[in-house]
Amino acid sequence: MGKYCCYRPGHCGRHRAGRPGALDCRSAGAAIGGADLLVAGAPVLGFRLPDEKMRENIKLNPGRAPAPADLSHPSMRTWLAGLPKGNGRATAFETRLWWSPGGSTAAILRGLQAAGYLPLAPARRFIVTGAYGPLRGGEVERARRWGLELGQALIQA
Repeated sequence: MGKYCCYRPGHCGRHRAGRPGALDCRSAGAAIGGADLLVAGAPVLGFRLPDEKMRENIKLNPGRAPAPADLSHPSMRTWLAGLPKGNGRATAFETRLWWSPGGSTAAILRGLQAAGYLPLAPARRFIVTGAYGPLRGGEVERARRWGLELGQALIQA
């Protein structure tokens, strides 16, 4: 197995010859270009992939959030714009309210493809119970199953 990486601040998957471990994709730099699989995800805000203006508004007006938003990392849009060229496979996910008419996965997939990553599997949507989460019951298990499916799909690709 090769290197795996997902962009979800502070959380990443497998790397180094199939051995489990954490790889902070924000600081992986050019090494990310050698990844066999990128799984990138972001929340849906305002019915789309959040932009810098949304992040600034959250910083200035956190609303009723139970804790301040972690804005120490770049936005997904910024991260995708600086993503080193690669030739691995990729897919995307989003977290969203069940009724949200918009989404963020199409924009994420476009950014991954622009950097040279070919789609491995359709994007997934994971449902949160409210504006600040948490994930709805069963969604973590669903995400784990998807991860296993992605691993199998990569082996077969």
